[in-house]
Amino acid sequence: MKLQIAVDIADTERVLEIAEQVHDIVDIYEVGTPVIMKEGMRPVRALKERYPDLCVLADTKIMDGGALECEDVCEAGADIVTVLALADNATIAEVAETAHRYDRKVLADLICVRDIPGRAKELADMGVDYIGVHTGVDMQKAGRTPLKDLEELILAVDSAKTAVAGGVKIDTIDAYAALEAEIIIAGGALCHAENIRQAAIDMKGHIK
Repeated sequence: MKLQIAVDIADTERVLEIAEQVHDIVDIYEVGTPVIMKEGMRPVRALKERYPDLCVLADTKIMDGGALECEDVCEAGADIVTVLALADNATIAEVAETAHRYDRKVLADLICVRDIPGRAKELADMGVDYIGVHTGVDMQKAGRTPLKDLEELILAVDSAKTAVAGGVKIDTIDAYAALEAEIIIAGGALCHAENIRQAAIDMKGHIK
């Protein structure tokens, strides 16, 4: 299992400051959609320049223009690119083909997908490397968690392809680890912790 930190803070300098604290602890460092929307690929390039061995995920949430957008992200240095599972199959196939041509990987985000098992199987058949269930921030406000979605996903595809995100905290991470998701993603619980480095160490300890 891998621990991924999701950094949604829309400021490249802060992204780098957090990376300085956890780059040797987390397995994957996610440059979140908010900072990509604001500053493009700048934080991705900066991270790879400073930490060339760090696995960086760019949460681009590609929905169209699969080949074009994925190529830009790969050239910026991202190791993993995200595409929305709700996108057209042609778009997803283009993202997968382009990423693999650059020797990079693709994570398909199942946010708002109703038929998780069915869509997950289709995504796996299209060559997507990772498939993630995701309870968005706005959905979390209604008390939703991705635990039951993960249970469905684990039954549908190889657990080595699975990821989970959406309100994962130190007091809930054991439930996700018990299902053996390949990637467990934590955002606010790490980024807003009083001691980010220690919080990452603690979470990493729970999934080992």
